[in-house]
Amino acid sequence: MTRIQIYDTTLRDGCQGEGVNLSLQDKLLITERLDALGFDFVEGGYPLSNEKDAQFFQRVRELPLKRTQVCAFGMTRRKGATCDADPGMAALLDAQAKVLTIVGKTSDFHATEILRVSLEENLAMIAETVRYLRNAGRRVIYDAEHFFDGWKSNPDYARKTIRAAAAAGAELVVLCDTNGGSMPEEVADLVREAARSVSVPIGIHCHNDCELAVANSLAAVEAGAVHVQGTINGLGERCGNADLVSVVANLGLKKRGYEVLAAGGVTHLTDLSRFVYETANLHLRANQPFVGQSAFAHKGGMHVHAINRATQSYEHIAPESVGNERRVLVSELSGRSNIEALANRHDLPHDRQLLDRVLAQVVALENQGYQFEAAEASFDLLVKKCAGSFAAHFERLSYRVNVESGPDGSVTTEATVKLRVGDRLLHEVAEGDGPVNALDAALRKALAEPYPNLASMRLVDYKVRVINSDAGTAAGVRVMIESQDDGALWGTVGVSENVIEASWLALVDSFEYKLYRDEAKKSPRATAELVES
Repeated sequence: MTRIQIYDTTLRDGCQGEGVNLSLQDKLLITERLDALGFDFVEGGYPLSNEKDAQFFQRVRELPLKRTQVCAFGMTRRKGATCDADPGMAALLDAQAKVLTIVGKTSDFHATEILRVSLEENLAMIAETVRYLRNAGRRVIYDAEHFFDGWKSNPDYARKTIRAAAAAGAELVVLCDTNGGSMPEEVADLVREAARSVSVPIGIHCHNDCELAVANSLAAVEAGAVHVQGTINGLGERCGNADLVSVVANLGLKKRGYEVLAAGGVTHLTDLSRFVYETANLHLRANQPFVGQSAFAHKGGMHVHAINRATQSYEHIAPESVGNERRVLVSELSGRSNIEALANRHDLPHDRQLLDRVLAQVVALENQGYQFEAAEASFDLLVKKCAGSFAAHFERLSYRVNVESGPDGSVTTEATVKLRVGDRLLHEVAEGDGPVNALDAALRKALAEPYPNLASMRLVDYKVRVINSDAGTAAGVRVMIESQDDGALWGTVGVSENVIEASWLALVDSFEYKLYRDEAKKSPRATAELVES
């Protein structure tokens, strides 16, 4: 087995992506997660660039890291200066990181036109920087910026730059596809050329401007690279970097003969991916390979019928191997197999007539604008209604929402609900930050005494989507609500031309599902249902 070093630069290169901003605490938390999975290197930032990165290198020394080497990133010395008088060199040494990653120019164009130095001075800047840091007792990784463009422009000079770094003591030369424009076959060929030119191992650092960063990284490994740089979820400037989630999954599960991360680390990739998204306050990419919510989601009836017989028919790996899970979706494209797979939790998989009724209802409701893919709680209630086993915990009699704007611009929202529970008439009023919040508060107030367990439930997300935008303000809307209690997260849906009514329908489903779920916990047949939910 060939060990491939995985070098994460989410905390530096990833933060250069649009909309990405990590606090100091965020960076420390991500570092701990990466260490737990066995990442070989974590690049913490450029200590000269900002105070937060400088503080990171102070604080990270307090973490009990077991596997990961923390790297500080920097550049070659400035032109016309000596290393011992360069503030960048001082900042790197002050960071006290054992491993330093230095980026230098490979391209003659970048040396003469961007840095405005002679080709000889650029070589001196590379060699003197690496040698100075090595003499200070640091390990040095050399990042050859614009390597592929530089080699294609002037291969003799590009070769001299990486030889200068290796001869000065760099333990590894990393070839950077900085513009992200290289093709996999080019990457493979030039990795071999570089490996023949230096006596140290070769690494790869790819950007994703042609959506080939992962493919180029794998091509480099096949050509002999033993070190891959990238970011979690492919975060980074412009179109991002190589997504290390996909790189690691492919090397660990799809390719043969390679070893990555710590034992079992690959099985936690889904958790890691979602943790980074949430920490960075970014939306999860549903169709992200391996770890996305849709990566193992099946919607077409023919597909679901097949995976019910053999999961490998439409899945290239087991979802559990990367910590993900299989999902069966229901829509107007579904067949009976989809409904059967989701209705298993109700012990009704062999009732053909019931499955047909559920399918007909799904098709009819989706034609009205309903969508059950992210609203499985509403689907569960639909199955109960079609089976005749649904009994409402409360009867909805009426509701009213009043919104008032004061002369000072303040807005007050009040909701009134009238319900019946058994033979009791419940009539309550509550205020809220908006119509949905006020309705939620009024419902809770009315049901607090008969159903005290509702106190543990809270609304965590609310989305509105226009269904038929051609109708303008009279368009139908779909409201999706996510609710949560101490043990589960569930989604419900409501559709109407009135956004308040659509919200009311989704809210009521959420309350009903919570009550049914809590009852199921007490029943002897609850275990399978709760696991599925």
